[in-house]
Order: sequence, then structure tokens, then C-alpha cells
Amino acid sequence: MSEVIKNRYEFVVLFDVENGNPNGDPDAGNMPRIDPESGLGLVTDVCIKRKIRNYIETVKEDAPLNRSDREACKELGVEESDDKKVTEALKKLKKNDPNVDLKLRDYMCENFYDIRTFGAVMTTFVKAALNCGQVRGPVQIGFARSIDPII
Repeated sequence: MSEVIKNRYEFVVLFDVENGNPNGDPDAGNMPRIDPESGLGLVTDVCIKRKIRNYIETVKEDAPLNRSDREACKELGVEESDDKKVTEALKKLKKNDPNVDLKLRDYMCENFYDIRTFGAVMTTFVKAALNCGQVRGPVQIGFARSIDPII
């Protein structure tokens, strides 16, 4: 895999929200996230990554990682559609090929820009006793803060 990002770059993602809730807090009844000390609104790094992914690939907005996993499984010859059958086929494959988890991880990195960019935790293969590990991406995003306090 080639080394695409060699230098450190800093950038700003600016977005405008009026009469909306860009990132509700599920622990607070989906109320806006607010820094209690400053009163400024917060948007989590995960929410910002999702907004970037949705903007870049609006067609794939509703495609969760599990569906992408199926593409990786098909590449390795697992054509099943039922979850239990996929798990059994992957377990069988793991017995025959101890490097199957690395192959799955490499496929995901090669074919999905957001995994290469932001990284991912490949936990969806756990049912099949595979450990595809954690991929660390070169792009790191922090929390966003509003310009004005949230009332």
C-alpha cells in the first residue's frame, strides 16, 4: 500500500446550523451537547466524520460497515447471505487459513477510503472468531465547538 499522506496538515470544517441540533446527546434525551463551563455547543468527532463520509459518498450513506464486510467475505469466497452461515463459513476458512483476518483487513483498507482515512475497529468479524484488529487512520478529528453559546 502506498504512503499517500506524508505531512501533517491542519484544516477546518465549517458548517452552519440554524434552529437545529447537529449532534444530540442520547444520554440527555437527545438535547444538544453543551460544554457546561462555556455554554458552547459541541459536535463530536464521530459525528463530524459521519458528515464528511455522507458528503463524499451520499450514495453509500445507508451502507453500514457490515454490508462492506460482506464484500470482503465474497472476495475470500464466502458467498453466504445468512449471518449464521457467514459466521460458520468464516470459522471454517480460519481453520484452513490462519491469515484470513489479515486478508479481510487489507481488503477493507484497499477498497474503502474512509477506513484508510479515519481508521476503524473491525469488531464485526468477532462472531466468526476473527481478529481483524484496529486500523489507525492518518486523519484525526477533534470535537467542534459553536461560535456562540447554546440557549
